[in-house]
Amino acid sequence: MTALSQLQPQALWQWFEQICAIPHPSKHEQALSEHIQAWAKDKQLELVEDKVGNLIIKKPATPGMENRKVVALQAHIDMVPQKNSDKTHDFEKDAIEPFIDGEWVKATGTTLGADNGIGMASALAILGSDDIPHGPLEVLLTIDEEAGMTGAFGLEAGYLNADILINTDSEQEGEIYMGCAGGVDGQISVPMVWQAPEQSHSTYTLTLSGLKGGHSGVNIHLGRGNANKLLARFLFNHADELALELTNFTGGSLRNAIPREASVSFMLPAENITKLDALAKEFQALVREELAIADPDMVLELLEAPAAKQVMSEDAQNMLIDLLNACPNGVIRMSDEVEGVTETSLNVGVISTEAESVEVLCLIRSLIDSGRQEIETVLTSLTNLAGAEIQFSGAYPGWKPDNSSPVMALVRETYDSIYNKEPVIMVIHAGLECGLFKKPYPEMDMVSIGPTIRYPHSPDEKVLIETVDQYYKLLLAVLERIPEKG
Repeated sequence: MTALSQLQPQALWQWFEQICAIPHPSKHEQALSEHIQAWAKDKQLELVEDKVGNLIIKKPATPGMENRKVVALQAHIDMVPQKNSDKTHDFEKDAIEPFIDGEWVKATGTTLGADNGIGMASALAILGSDDIPHGPLEVLLTIDEEAGMTGAFGLEAGYLNADILINTDSEQEGEIYMGCAGGVDGQISVPMVWQAPEQSHSTYTLTLSGLKGGHSGVNIHLGRGNANKLLARFLFNHADELALELTNFTGGSLRNAIPREASVSFMLPAENITKLDALAKEFQALVREELAIADPDMVLELLEAPAAKQVMSEDAQNMLIDLLNACPNGVIRMSDEVEGVTETSLNVGVISTEAESVEVLCLIRSLIDSGRQEIETVLTSLTNLAGAEIQFSGAYPGWKPDNSSPVMALVRETYDSIYNKEPVIMVIHAGLECGLFKKPYPEMDMVSIGPTIRYPHSPDEKVLIETVDQYYKLLLAVLERIPEKG
């Protein structure tokens, strides 16, 4: 066995190794789903795959606990596919390469998938156990959480009998989550007019990299650099004086990850190349100084590129640069009700240059619907002024906190009894699926817990080993203490 599968709890880590070995990025979870289904059938567990691809696996109560309330353990099957630029990795074909680094488990050059692979592994370990006491148990594994919550949106009434749902997608041991942000995608289309370049110009690509990135909800308050916004800022300040003619703008890869890299290609007069190089070095030094604590390692690299056949018209280029520079990004408002938690945020996540437009994909998050709607109006006004278009899609509700939740009280009391300290009751600025589950299952009592995961949605993702055991012990103790049905 490898070192990872020797960690405690062993059954959980063995499952996590299997999960890492089978590619499962968002929208490509089928191989892992089939592996789990084959295992469940071999274990003779009751198994259903619903219309959208969610898995529901049921296990009878251990003897003497048949009259306990039914509990559903919930995790999502997919993971965020992010890698460093120097890492060769096909997320649809290649296994994740986890390794132990001191107190942490990390992956080699990619996201680890501890979000939500550890939670999934814990649920499967419990399903496979013969010595863990629990009442009637259901495990819900949803698809496509990271790229649209397709599984949560598609879950229908009638599949689950659970009175209680324990979501395993939180990322801080010692915190109990009882609410989360809702969100919506905004896609801005900036129309492009193309024209022939001047043949005497030289073609270059300016690439911005070295940023930390991270989860666009959990990490948004940390003040990290957004590669798309920083590159737009450079262009706003210097495109005219350098006589740049843009041919391409590309940045970010996921709307729910803070963009770590972006690049812009352009033509410019040969006599301006030296000045461009100097300005890029000045801008790099300036940003490194500004982000010296939050994100100190930004790099601007200038490389020659093949000659371009067409460039953006002056009006189209100005529209794009002005819109990107003016677009809000990051924390919009902190919560008045929950100290230290972001209420509303915006992530300018992905920019791609198409034949007829430049597409800008943003993700708005808010704990309150009115906060989300306000930013929708801001972006709509901005695009109206710019002569661009915007469409909103995939809106999902937040999970409204319930201070009277019996399961939240049970988890809090259980944690206190095990660790002799009060856990922190929290609301998370991220999209947990619980808010969507409330539609088909409005009476279900819900709570979210998990181990400590740092830098999810980035290649720096890591999980703190000791907290996996702490989280698992809490989960098992809660299952043992679930009350009987009234």
